[in-house]
Amino acid sequence: MSFFRRWIPDQETLERSRWLAWLAPWLGQPALWVWSRHGVALGVSIGIFFGMLVPVAQIPASAVAAIVLRANLPAAAASTLVSNPVTFAPVYYLAYRLGNIVLEPTAPKSASEKDSEAEQKATELHQTIHGSEKVGFWQGIKMMGKPLMVGLAILAVSGGLLAYVLISLIWSAHQWYKMRSGKE
Repeated sequence: MSFFRRWIPDQETLERSRWLAWLAPWLGQPALWVWSRHGVALGVSIGIFFGMLVPVAQIPASAVAAIVLRANLPAAAASTLVSNPVTFAPVYYLAYRLGNIVLEPTAPKSASEKDSEAEQKATELHQTIHGSEKVGFWQGIKMMGKPLMVGLAILAVSGGLLAYVLISLIWSAHQWYKMRSGKE
């Protein structure tokens, strides 16, 4: 745990942050700084949820949610970094594909029809983005529209739930191991 704590911001660092300074009156709550199984698991799940779902201001959004839900604030803030410049493109591509699968009509189609439709959508999107008219980043995201938003929502909720369950299980297993081996 000490390995993780040195990378996690402390209360003073968060209070000095220009993005979180307005939350200073609430940052003194002891529940936000307790390293408990529930607090850390909830904090990480909040951070992953907002890290996946919200493209900007992820840390302030997760900080507000951590304050409201009394989760571990440093864990919530740090885990928003699940989406970063390295993971951004793969996450958004996966979300777009997942959204297309979920929103796809239920009529059965052959594999070649599915491939043809996917290729046609990708070609249309590519032509629109790289065509004669310049399209900005947000316009490109907007064009992906509903499939992207549905996919991001699914990834955010499932990622948050999975993180909560995994951290709870790992924490409990670690406590069991410590108690069993006599290390307290």
